[in-house]
Amino acid sequence: MALEARAVLLEVPGEPAVLRDVLIDPPGPNEVLVRLVASGVCHTDLTVKNLHGNGMPFPIVLGHEGAGYVEQVGEGVAHLAVGDPVVIAYRAPCEQCPACRRGDPRRCYMALRPKPRIRRASDGAQCSQVLRCGTFATHTVVHAKAAIKMPADMPLDRACLIACGVITGVGAAMNTTPVFAGSRVAVIGCGGVGLSVIQGARLQHASQIVAVDVNPVKLQWAKDFGATHTVNAAECDPVAEVRKLTDDGWDGGVEYAFEATGIPMCTEQAIKMLSYGGRATTIGFPAQTDAVTLNLGDMATGVYWNKAGLNVCHCGDALPSHDFPLMAQLYLDGRLNLDAMVTRRIGLEDVEDAFHEMETGNVIRSVIML
Repeated sequence: MALEARAVLLEVPGEPAVLRDVLIDPPGPNEVLVRLVASGVCHTDLTVKNLHGNGMPFPIVLGHEGAGYVEQVGEGVAHLAVGDPVVIAYRAPCEQCPACRRGDPRRCYMALRPKPRIRRASDGAQCSQVLRCGTFATHTVVHAKAAIKMPADMPLDRACLIACGVITGVGAAMNTTPVFAGSRVAVIGCGGVGLSVIQGARLQHASQIVAVDVNPVKLQWAKDFGATHTVNAAECDPVAEVRKLTDDGWDGGVEYAFEATGIPMCTEQAIKMLSYGGRATTIGFPAQTDAVTLNLGDMATGVYWNKAGLNVCHCGDALPSHDFPLMAQLYLDGRLNLDAMVTRRIGLEDVEDAFHEMETGNVIRSVIML
């Protein structure tokens, strides 16, 4: 029997998200029904809206940073029980793609997904779920391996942030491009993901963490989260300033530069900030037509002579079954600051306002409370 629920849907390209009644069918084999408690409002959800669904069929249930309690388990689910607190992962390894078959599930590029279980109540239209999640809702159905059990004492309004923004940033510095102890790091863009990169670099014991942004409020956040230096890119050449701040008598520049904006120019800047043999990592969500121009031959900052490398980070190259509980334990041990990342607590009816605040205000994360 279908469950009556509520969800925030994109129904028409270019139109605001709306709160609607939905019907959720029971979970099938290897699936679970989750009653959501909290969901972070991530910039990726706004990007899906701005890109008119990004290729997904309408209507679309928004949201992918969700946490809640297992309410029903489908056939074959043995590792979860009704009542378990979980965070929903959008990258549960598929176990079938070439990366998984060669024993590298962190590089899985398929991910397990549930069958279509959510329908719009008014007309029965089948709903897509952003990143196989759909967490701007009272309930959702996900693959059981995408529901990661949390410690009983982990607050779910903080745990939900682990699902994307936190693991993407912390994982960038721990998994995608592991920062070594004593290294110099630059982080371009100090929103939720960039602040999480700063925390990851701190956890990896970087000696210098230089935060770069154009917003003084975000630069103060960066200091609060562990940056040792800040650079306001609206007031100076950020490449020159970072190289100056990190000059150690041998060369200026950082061993690691992380771009967390999705702006192509920032990827170019990250590469130019590198010391010899350094590695830049691009994290931000680019548009389909975005491109960067890389200089090869400049003796100081060119890719060839500086032996620069470029990595791409997707969700911190996370293995959720391992990394999500680790993030929760780091929080519980006082080593990962999630409390200060929650700027606002809102309701499902406030999603459009949260999108507006994300574009115009000083907000790290709005968290939907259900």
